[in-house]
Amino acid sequence: MAKITLPEAPQSANLIQAGTSITGDIESNGNIRIDGNLKGTINTGGKVILGSTGSVDGDIICSNADVEGRINGTVKVKELLSLKSTALVNGEIYTDKLAIEPGAKFTGSCRMESRRQEYPEQDETSSTE
Repeated sequence: MAKITLPEAPQSANLIQAGTSITGDIESNGNIRIDGNLKGTINTGGKVILGSTGSVDGDIICSNADVEGRINGTVKVKELLSLKSTALVNGEIYTDKLAIEPGAKFTGSCRMESRRQEYPEQDETSSTE
């Protein structure tokens, strides 16, 4: 019988260039760099890099993220979220580690928990237990 092998995650990032607008959800196992505009959800097992010209209107779920651009939505990062000096984030952040450079702007709430297996559902935060 033939052995089927799955391709490894790419070493280079998937790229949405400046001047490109996408409406819809993105799912990937690799890294993603966004310099354009996305309206939708990004769900990746890799790293998300949001360049200074990039914007996301929607949720981001990933392992690591470097943000220089604008996000309106919920950001769920399993390891390290780094907000660079040009970052503008409006929404909720769930992460293990957070680095914020001077000049970055963040409006919303942040919840940090080490080695978290799953992220809470939206209505779980309203529980009083």
